[in-house]
Amino acid sequence: MFLAFFVNTIKAVHEHADLLRASIASVSNDHRLGANEAPPAIISIFLGQQLNEVLDEIEHSRISKKIKEDNALWLGIPKIPQILLDNTDRNRTSPFAFTGNKFELRAVGSSANSSAPMTVLNAIVADQLVKFKVDVDRLIKKGEKKDIALLTVIKRYIKESKDIRFEGNGYGKEWEEEAERRGLANIKTTPKALDAYVSEKSVELFTKTNIFSKRELDARHEILLESYYKKLQIEARVYGEVANSMIIPACIAYQNTLIENAKGIKELGLNEEALSTPVEIINKLSQHLRIVKNNVDAMLEERKVTNNIEDTREKAIAYDEKVKSYFFNIRYHSDKLEQIVDDNVWPLPKLRELLFSK
Repeated sequence: MFLAFFVNTIKAVHEHADLLRASIASVSNDHRLGANEAPPAIISIFLGQQLNEVLDEIEHSRISKKIKEDNALWLGIPKIPQILLDNTDRNRTSPFAFTGNKFELRAVGSSANSSAPMTVLNAIVADQLVKFKVDVDRLIKKGEKKDIALLTVIKRYIKESKDIRFEGNGYGKEWEEEAERRGLANIKTTPKALDAYVSEKSVELFTKTNIFSKRELDARHEILLESYYKKLQIEARVYGEVANSMIIPACIAYQNTLIENAKGIKELGLNEEALSTPVEIINKLSQHLRIVKNNVDAMLEERKVTNNIEDTREKAIAYDEKVKSYFFNIRYHSDKLEQIVDDNVWPLPKLRELLFSK
């Protein structure tokens, strides 16, 4: 029984990895996936050495057809060892891991409602168990004994779902390359990940199990996309407002102080070396300020263009690929300015100060 449920869960995740990825997609999770103590966007399963070896042995074992009715033993099949709690390293880089006596889905966002991924997990495993029974019954009808039929299907599932099993570092670049060779999806952003909800395979799954109709899936897909782009829309507006009304004015004010300092040094008739320090700081401020201002202006203009897009999916993708593309430069150069500007002039708590705020 353990083996049947264990292998069918692996098979279900392998068949519907894209849907499981969609169930944990959100604006905030896009920042986490693949870094910051979060699993990667590539869905894989970690089992640990012990259980991996069991499945490999079963896959390559020989099924004996000579089984007595009263003593149905599987010749060459390893006995399932006693499952001890925490008998693996738990691999924190894996999005879906077996940890002693349970599977853990680690990719759900901290602010997310777990009902969506739980719905998907229950649906895909339930659907897979139905398929398992159909496959086993088909062999029994052909004259196979029950144990042989069970093992034959389990062996096939182990082989078919082998690509989803991964024991190594899910953060590594090497895994991305290996996953691509295995044919595993690596969808890094929410708008495209959400497409899995309305794929032909997902519609069939949810309608067949009477969980969602196609219309309900379409509605949820649109709502999730709208939620995504509206959060980025708000974020872009905040970026623009904070930069234009707080960061840039503070930098200019500090720059003016340095300019007055440079003028005083010059009036005193001090040498060029004394003048070089304030001038160098003024130049650094100007460089970072120019980049921040240019990126903020371009981002706000791009936002106006994106807001005119009617199609919800296209708008979400545009916010992700175009508007959000300015965020990094604005943030990076604002952080550089924060390190230069006088604490008494800077209008926001500095990053180092947040560590000690009460």
